[in-house]
Amino acid sequence: MKRAVSASILKGLGWKVKVSVPDFPKCVICVAPHTSNWDFFIGKLAYLSIGRYAGFMMKKEWFFPPLGALLKSMGGVPISREKHTDLVAQLVNEFNRRDRFSIAITPEATRRANADWKKGFYYIAQGANVPIVLAYIDYREKEVGLERVFTPTGDVDADMRAIKSYYKDFHARRPENFVTGL
Repeated sequence: MKRAVSASILKGLGWKVKVSVPDFPKCVICVAPHTSNWDFFIGKLAYLSIGRYAGFMMKKEWFFPPLGALLKSMGGVPISREKHTDLVAQLVNEFNRRDRFSIAITPEATRRANADWKKGFYYIAQGANVPIVLAYIDYREKEVGLERVFTPTGDVDADMRAIKSYYKDFHARRPENFVTGL
């Protein structure tokens, strides 16, 4: 039901979804560009439309009743952002305790221009020993894609350059806010 409804909504909005990567039982989904709150809705609809389910991180403060139950039902994972917490360890623990777990992360970590992408998604995938699926939302083409799998090599700087290079030609909802720093 969710799949058909999501696909119908996307089609009605003129969006298409391209997928050539397997449905991994566990993976980190790196999503870019991220310049608008609409990215969440388009991305969530796209993933549901192909029959897949992915979680997302959100500050734990948002998980209050009754909103918390709704967010968790949508795949929300409450994250503590206190100074002395280890976000990577929190997510690696989530991977270790579940048989099936995928989480979408936007490395830009903001909807504003930010060439200094966060590397947490990389370290989470490396620590949990799971692949990184590179997912894009291209507003010019009205296309969401999951077409590349990236396996961390351990050379973080080179890997981040390769990941950013993959995304450089996609078109954000607000192009002025999407930078890779390449």
